[in-house]
Amino acid sequence: MSTMRQDHDQLEEVFAAASAGAAAFHRGLAERPVAADYTARLTQTETLPKNGIGALAALKRFETEIAPNLSGSVGPRYLGLVTGGATPAALVGDWLAASVDQNLALPGDSAATPVTLRTLDFLKDLFGLPREAFEGSFTTGATGATLLGLATAREWCAEKVGLSAAEVGMRGLPVIPVLSACPHAATIKVMSITGFGRDALVPVGRLPNSEAMDPAALNMALGEQPAGPKIVVASAGTVTMTDFDDLNAVADLCARHEAWLHVDAAFGAFARCVPELAGMAAGLERADSITGDCHKWLNVPYDSGFFFTRRGDLLERAQGLAAAYLVTGATEPPMMSRAVESSQRFRALPAWMTLIAYGRQGVEEVVRANCAQATKLAAWIEEAPGFELLCPTRLNVVVPSVAEEDGTPSSPERNGALLAALARGGKVFATPGAVGERAGIRMCFSNWMTEDADLPIIFEALAKARAEIGELGEPPKQGTG
Repeated sequence: MSTMRQDHDQLEEVFAAASAGAAAFHRGLAERPVAADYTARLTQTETLPKNGIGALAALKRFETEIAPNLSGSVGPRYLGLVTGGATPAALVGDWLAASVDQNLALPGDSAATPVTLRTLDFLKDLFGLPREAFEGSFTTGATGATLLGLATAREWCAEKVGLSAAEVGMRGLPVIPVLSACPHAATIKVMSITGFGRDALVPVGRLPNSEAMDPAALNMALGEQPAGPKIVVASAGTVTMTDFDDLNAVADLCARHEAWLHVDAAFGAFARCVPELAGMAAGLERADSITGDCHKWLNVPYDSGFFFTRRGDLLERAQGLAAAYLVTGATEPPMMSRAVESSQRFRALPAWMTLIAYGRQGVEEVVRANCAQATKLAAWIEEAPGFELLCPTRLNVVVPSVAEEDGTPSSPERNGALLAALARGGKVFATPGAVGERAGIRMCFSNWMTEDADLPIIFEALAKARAEIGELGEPPKQGTG
């Protein structure tokens, strides 16, 4: 009997061992270093064995060789990037998605497609988007969603001049400007992939002391472009200062100047879940396309982004593929024509599980708590010797910097030293940040596990790291602010 067959015959035992290991990983998060120093411990010299050892033995090797060298990024004090954790329901949903291994390429043989469409409707409900106005799909993440957005926008631009970019590419199309005030790095990456080219970016002026687009500057920039279609990429939550473009004003200008409006709302869309924050993302419903991300603030395991557009027909034109063996006659749309990937895992299931398990209120509680925690950290930073706050904390991101004794701006190297010391401490992880020309560090709260009890630990870790690179007085007492 083959090793695979033997493993399948004892599947309950294999699953039980895996479940126990996963639970142990979660239960040990308090003791696990948030950032793993794996380089000296994990050998890279092993060669592929001829004969396998079976699932249970492989699990043992995972537990002894790999698990100790993994970060605690799923835990409450990993404040790098925009990193959610995994709610219990989403985690189970992800396991089930792997277990049932449904392929979303084509409908007609499984409930996976209608469940995916229903989950997309749930997300529209969550963000206050009219169900009938938007169609979409799940993607690998925000970059994948942005790729769909610009590919759909490219098709719209081609349609405006009587062509199809899906058929002729960029041949015959005029140069299409992409206007944005603070585009995410993923947008620039996607511009190169989709053929617009990075040089097509037209920087738009920002409001004073902000990353948000100045509508007057956008109006001027749009007016300066040659006649023809244009694309505007707006932000609902910039990555560092968490500024929101005035989406209603931007939408008005796009309508006036014949421009497609794509909104990067990868985590900022979640502001619409909380009544007192919803106004920040007012006008999102007027976008032509939207980037979203479940593995950020929805706390669904990687990878799980989503994309919405008003022009599902153009999305399918840009992403569609045809072959005799792909015709099923099913009434649901083929998801392979709504995403880059033809074969797709059942990405909707973890999102469906967490939305069904915890509802709108559960999401609202996480967003509200994380924003409050960010506000408390910002207050501590403002009081702490050796630190300064580079910008106001408006949502869930805090951007401190090392404060120098002579009052000069701190260098990237000094802030890098602080980050390295913070990582060595093992309690907190953060990533670099910058506000204008000012270097700092960026600390983002987006994990459902983070509690107010984590804040004193974060305060202490920051104070110790600051002391390592040159102490300035005593830190404020833990818990102030």
